[in-house]
Amino acid sequence: MSTAPTLARTFAGDRDHSSFGFAVKHMSINTFRGTFADVEATVTQHDDGALVVVGSAAVESISVTSPADLRTHLLGPDFFDAVQHPRIAFASAPAQPAVDGTIALPGELTIRNVTRPITATGTWSGVVEDPFGATRAALALRAVIDRRDYGMTWNLPLPRGGDALGTDVEIVVALELVAS
Repeated sequence: MSTAPTLARTFAGDRDHSSFGFAVKHMSINTFRGTFADVEATVTQHDDGALVVVGSAAVESISVTSPADLRTHLLGPDFFDAVQHPRIAFASAPAQPAVDGTIALPGELTIRNVTRPITATGTWSGVVEDPFGATRAALALRAVIDRRDYGMTWNLPLPRGGDALGTDVEIVVALELVAS
């Protein structure tokens, strides 16, 4: 007995119109933000509408609006350890967007060679044709992780209690995608 092949449409991330950022509490009063510029992503949409996402970012492409020594610290062993672990990666299980475009996307996030399950939530904006005849779609995702789960435990105590750096990190990904 044979089954019909599953049709799928594959989208590649448009690097110029996609972003991968993170945010973490700093000094318990503010939110520190950074981004990764070198992001690769593929989204496969199956004939039933389910999405599968695979993506990664080059740690070396981190950008922060702070002194160079902070960037160096973030690339070092206390945080991303870019020499030993040059990429952050995510791979999802198939997930079906709701009628309103919202989606909960279970998958595995790998940072510093530590892989943990996460669920990213967000929106699938569907498919449009651009002015040049290409088919485009967009996927916006958000997840919150505990950085300590990935071996990033560095911190400094504040003089009146608490820590200089929060442990919860918000990850925000905005992908504009082009059908291949």
